[in-house]
Amino acid sequence: MVTTRSSIYSPISLHGRRVLLRTLSEPDYENWHEVRTRCRDWLLKWEPRSAHSSHLAEDLRSFVNRCAIRERERQMGTGYGFGIFHESRFVGEITLSSIQRGPLQSAFIGYWIDEAVAGQGLMPEAVVTLLQYSFETLRLHRIEINIIPRNAPSRRVVEKLSLRCEGIAERYLEIDGAWEDHARYAITSEEWRDCAPKLVANWLLPQRD
Repeated sequence: MVTTRSSIYSPISLHGRRVLLRTLSEPDYENWHEVRTRCRDWLLKWEPRSAHSSHLAEDLRSFVNRCAIRERERQMGTGYGFGIFHESRFVGEITLSSIQRGPLQSAFIGYWIDEAVAGQGLMPEAVVTLLQYSFETLRLHRIEINIIPRNAPSRRVVEKLSLRCEGIAERYLEIDGAWEDHARYAITSEEWRDCAPKLVANWLLPQRD
């Protein structure tokens, strides 16, 4: 389910079973910064070095600028960034980026989560929530998720969802100063149509007692 409010800044909220995906804004800064700082060692080894300064910005202005960039991407239809909230607490981020229209109709999903709640199934739920929005609202055709092969926690997310692995892209992205191979996972709208009933039932619909 998607809710929006019409204004200069129009936040989007996507609802899963336990998680809420919501575009971030200035009031989220303190909680975001606390998680990023506490989980620094858990996260930075998997991220581009050029992104470190923006992720761990010490000042509010940098965070607000980052939110504004996300909003411009959304207005242009090139990307969507969401904070992940569980029990009203900020626990991570998930993005739909590099949206291509025309003959491709594709995009990439990236994510990170608070180490304190990793392994509780919140991220697979967030991914399914965003996949549903990508295919059923944005009408994209293909979504790709790229993961460093030794990043076992991130790979478990896509493996829990049985996303198709297309192989290894050698030296695909520069991560923490080194060119890293990435396992490439993908799902198309045709595959989503076939597996959506199971994924939605397993991850998004209320559980029956």
